[in-house]
Amino acid sequence: MRYYVLDRGDQLSVELSEKFHQLAAKQGLQLDAESPDIVVSIGGDGTMLHAFHTFIDRIPSISFVGVHTGHLGFFADWQANEIPELVDMITRHKDESLLKPRIVHYPLIELEIQKKSGTSSYICLNEFTLKGVDGTIVAQVDINDQMFEMFRGDGFCISTPSGSTAYNKSLGGAIIHPSIKALQISEIASINNRVFRTIGSSLVLPKHHHCDIYSRKEQNLLLTLDHINYPISDLISVRCQVAKQSVSFVRYRPFPFWNRVRNAFLG
Repeated sequence: MRYYVLDRGDQLSVELSEKFHQLAAKQGLQLDAESPDIVVSIGGDGTMLHAFHTFIDRIPSISFVGVHTGHLGFFADWQANEIPELVDMITRHKDESLLKPRIVHYPLIELEIQKKSGTSSYICLNEFTLKGVDGTIVAQVDINDQMFEMFRGDGFCISTPSGSTAYNKSLGGAIIHPSIKALQISEIASINNRVFRTIGSSLVLPKHHHCDIYSRKEQNLLLTLDHINYPISDLISVRCQVAKQSVSFVRYRPFPFWNRVRNAFLG
């Protein structure tokens, strides 16, 4: 079993990372920064996003597991004091002849960003946001190649089901179970008058649908892919859809999604 650990960098997370390495070495686990089978994130949800994008080129062959040392570890199954138990679980399951852990697959968002300077593609674990830098943005929204609305406002948040509990939720979007292959479009402070009319509520698109956002004026924009920011001034369009690939999380013990939601928001 090849593994890699990525920690948040604070004292507790670094200490837990060192402890994990010590215990893993005793159990015969192999540290591999290039092609690990499992990536352990020690920190908060931001650390998991960092881990995801660090290994984004190897997503189909990697499983992730989170250890919570932050304020809100929605992706984390394990607490700081459970490192020995986690290493023991991984060790027990490294032999393929033994009972394998459960692997859950969460949908991702695939983006195709077309600019005057070229076209690029990205994958998001949580969400993609598009905002104006100098003021409100003006954009046309098409769904499945049909014009849907002309938008003016602060921007958009397009989230995965696993990201529906993050920025999307603060915008009044729905919480969606990550077993549902869908994406959610939420408006950020839309302006509604006789010129600009928007739906005013979040939209959920299934995996076989897509959404296009067209820039309709010269404007400085900020594209944020999870935690990564990209300023852009020559945007033509963004196409959003559920990605063909998914992200894998390894579950060594049950931790139902709705338990996570309850623990995170209700206590």
